Amino acid sequence: MATLEIRDLHVTVEADNATKEILKGVDLTVKQGETHAIMGPNGSGKSTLAYSLAGHPKYTVTGGTVTLDGEDVLEMSVDERARAGLFLAMQYPVEVPGVSVSNFLRTSATAVRGEAPKLRTWVKEVKEAMERLNMDASFAERNVNEGFSGGEKKRHEILQLELLRPKVAILDETDSGLDVDALRIVSEGVNRVRETGEVGTLLITHYTRILRYIKPDFVHVFSGGRIVESGGAELADKLENEGYEAYAKLDGADTKGGVSA
Repeated sequence: MATLEIRDLHVTVEADNATKEILKGVDLTVKQGETHAIMGPNGSGKSTLAYSLAGHPKYTVTGGTVTLDGEDVLEMSVDERARAGLFLAMQYPVEVPGVSVSNFLRTSATAVRGEAPKLRTWVKEVKEAMERLNMDASFAERNVNEGFSGGEKKRHEILQLELLRPKVAILDETDSGLDVDALRIVSEGVNRVRETGEVGTLLITHYTRILRYIKPDFVHVFSGGRIVESGGAELADKLENEGYEAYAKLDGADTKGGVSA
């Protein structure tokens, strides 16, 4: 069983000519087949956790460990982390001019699987996955995310998830900017992958609305750069009713606005 273990993780970032500590001792274990929701206000460090796990160079790990199946993730390059089974669906997916969705997906699958998928079966696999996500087949020949709407970009992220089948999927505010129809379609895609029991899911979100579609096994409240409370799905209901004010920290975490749907 694949296991992602995060122990006492500390991360800093350079901002305004100063070094600021964002993560202040994160402890979390995500096992294959489990779904963990991380909820918290803006500025609490949720996205920093996601990008640090993926190896973004902007963030510097100053302490702690991250292992996947006992292997040191922090010693891996970004591409090595992906090949090892870590997947990041970004809050703001970037455009890649000159690279078609079709070529991008097949190259990614080749890197992860260790060999190029047979073309005939791969085309069928991609077509069926796109149909499940209500994506027009013409998207396969468009440049990655170029001219895509917010919802189309998020569907493309979940298309990658369905095709690559990582060990651990980190979904950074996948619900951000989605209308109700796109949210349902994207959530159904995530659930299809979850139902295989082969993927551990780390779902980062501000709001509870996506949790109406994707039921977490565990909910963690993030504030001030660490997890301050954990529980089951009922904890999300508590946040829906009470917001984040009770978890406010003196280090500047913005808890205004609560958890609105």
